[in-house]
Amino acid sequence: MSSKKGINYFSEYFQIFIGIVLTSLGLKAFLLPNGFLDGGVTGIALLVRTQVDINMSYLLLIFSIPFLILGYYTVSKRIVVKSIISILGLAIFIHVENFQTITNDKLLISIFGGLLVGSGIGIAIRNGSVLDGSEILGIYLNDKFGISIGKIVLFFNIILFSITAFVVSVEVALYSILTYIIAAKVTDTVIEGFEDFIGVTIVSKKHNIIKKAILEELGVGLTIYKGSSGFGHNGKVEDFDIIHSIVNRIDIKKMYRVVQEIDTEAFIVEFDVNSVKGGVLRHYIDKKKNKNLVKFNATTKETKS
Repeated sequence: MSSKKGINYFSEYFQIFIGIVLTSLGLKAFLLPNGFLDGGVTGIALLVRTQVDINMSYLLLIFSIPFLILGYYTVSKRIVVKSIISILGLAIFIHVENFQTITNDKLLISIFGGLLVGSGIGIAIRNGSVLDGSEILGIYLNDKFGISIGKIVLFFNIILFSITAFVVSVEVALYSILTYIIAAKVTDTVIEGFEDFIGVTIVSKKHNIIKKAILEELGVGLTIYKGSSGFGHNGKVEDFDIIHSIVNRIDIKKMYRVVQEIDTEAFIVEFDVNSVKGGVLRHYIDKKKNKNLVKFNATTKETKS
């Protein structure tokens, strides 16, 4: 068990290391030489760097300290320790790396700088670390006042980019906003994964036929809940199965078509799913298993009757 735990720790820190390399590459090869900003604490350090001749690594460490202290009282100690190691590693990499400027095209700088920084931050967050302290501020204010973390970070960056427009130039502020949007989107994609899943709950009187059709045509896993319908003390009560499944967004239209062909009055609830693990959710059942499952279900129904 301890060896498995050690492998997991090694895997986490190795992935954080990859995140640090990607982030530092985005900063040193794209954003920093061209005076462009990202959001959060990194953006503050980059903004100050445009005004004073202080090493970017020192600025990053100095501006991260208050957020790490705040994190000590807000998030778990394990996250704080990982974040200290990660931010320190990022500062060291920025200090020792000597990447040449890859391009002077401002649009390419914004796009690829945002891609690299967003990927690095996303990989770090997935492994329980923070490379930018503004997320810690968001967690703290969310716990304190109930404001969403996304709104706090957005407000934080609106102030940052407004100052950039005033101190540096409107053009740099606009390109920096583009960089931030790309980085934020890539960070979300890395954290949540590239696959986009949708949860579906189906309530229908023809639940047995729908279950069989979904298994045969879509080959996805199903979870069945027992439900009942009726109204008041004298209402007619009927027992039925509530079907719950998760499909890839690509197959959601096919799911609707399968259900509608059987029951046009079926009640369908669709909702987003952020993370899926285990079961047959990620790996659709093959055709042979479908047939076996359908045959098993039919046999079970016959035995019950």
